[in-house]
Amino acid sequence: MQKGAITGIWYKLSPQNILHSWVEVWVNEQWYFLEGVILDKPYLTKLQEQNSDCKTTFCGFGVYTDNFENPPIEWNLNNTFIQDKGINQDFGVFDTPDEFYSKHQQKLNALKRFVFQYIVRYIMNNNVEIIRNKSVTNLKN
Repeated sequence: MQKGAITGIWYKLSPQNILHSWVEVWVNEQWYFLEGVILDKPYLTKLQEQNSDCKTTFCGFGVYTDNFENPPIEWNLNNTFIQDKGINQDFGVFDTPDEFYSKHQQKLNALKRFVFQYIVRYIMNNNVEIIRNKSVTNLKN
């Protein structure tokens, strides 16, 4: 799911399973899952333009959905998803992210944790920023 946002050796060193969380809200006597808000609209729009031939299942660049052309990311009293096809384990419900991360951490040895915290996340964020800022004419380059 991260391929493209992370490339080369950094992708090969990445864990196969990545911890992911989302917000669940209680509105009008109903729970809603807001997982689709994790990617911003300008970034998703550029990915869609770059991959305009894909209308259904798309996996990469932080996206894994069966509806790439029109993923449910806008909240209007509905569940939102953009990475839901990549969810392979449910850890339950937690009141805060701090509570979740106090019980569950990404499984990395000390060296990989250091590399991902101080190198890879900056490379990944830079790659995302490049995609977000590309003009339509330069997307295929």
